[in-house]
Amino acid sequence: MLHILYIGIGGFLGSVSRYLVSKYLNNLLPSFLPGTLVVNVSGSFLLGFIVYSTMFGKNIPSDIRDLMTIGFIGAFTTMSAFSYESYRLFEMNEIMYSALNIILNVMLSFIAVYFGKEFAILISK
Repeated sequence: MLHILYIGIGGFLGSVSRYLVSKYLNNLLPSFLPGTLVVNVSGSFLLGFIVYSTMFGKNIPSDIRDLMTIGFIGAFTTMSAFSYESYRLFEMNEIMYSALNIILNVMLSFIAVYFGKEFAILISK
């Protein structure tokens, strides 16, 4: 149960951090709105750093590792998990699956936003 609490604390910190970073950066450059891009790229970097640090011998207790990866980074950005999974497929020489994962995630998510918008319009009438 304590393990889940750690993940929840990380999630709280990650979601608040995402809000603050995005709001700050989007106010700096409102014509481009760089907040999500910076959050996604930095979250992907952090996930890669933590996961590979443990793979290369750094001893991070599982509660703390999950607080940082599942909790904080998971709430900070879901892009990090997508990027890590795509990279792992690439690293395992599954180039086609890696490319397919990238294309499907980006295109289907893009299309899903459109359909979500259309559904919202439909039920608001």
